[in-house]
Amino acid sequence: MGELAIRALRDDDPVVISAAFTAIGWDKPVTQYEKYLADQRSGLRNVLVATVDDEFAGYVTVWWESTYEPFNGIPEISDFNVLPTFRRRGIGSALMDAAETLVAERSDTVGIGVGLYADYGTAQRMYVRRGYLPDGRGLVYNGKQVPPGETIRNDDAANLMFTKPLHT
Repeated sequence: MGELAIRALRDDDPVVISAAFTAIGWDKPVTQYEKYLADQRSGLRNVLVATVDDEFAGYVTVWWESTYEPFNGIPEISDFNVLPTFRRRGIGSALMDAAETLVAERSDTVGIGVGLYADYGTAQRMYVRRGYLPDGRGLVYNGKQVPPGETIRNDDAANLMFTKPLHT
């Protein structure tokens, strides 16, 4: 596979990451990663970047103050992506291990949200295998619980939220 490294987001990463996703048809603008860099500098989030032989492979962020109100202080792993050409090599698991280790330094519990349509199937299975359980509050859309009977669009904003204890 080559040499896997996981490190913090750096100043030169936003352009590289955005270009890698643009090349596969995903809309992830440079400004998104510039904001992540600013958030990292201010302590709002940490961004972990995976490289293989110094080539960008994926990333995950840890949002220290989740906007999902029921988490109430539980840090949230969010925006977790591995480029398709690097999948099924353990990179996603290594990123999750690093994110969970980082969170464990400050919290006994970590949260994560996962989308509901088929493109999220691999992530759904991964989170369950890693010990994440649904928080029991049902469907969430744009960070807000969806009341029974309400219709929503099944897009990236529709999620189930999960938590995992980090210290047993």
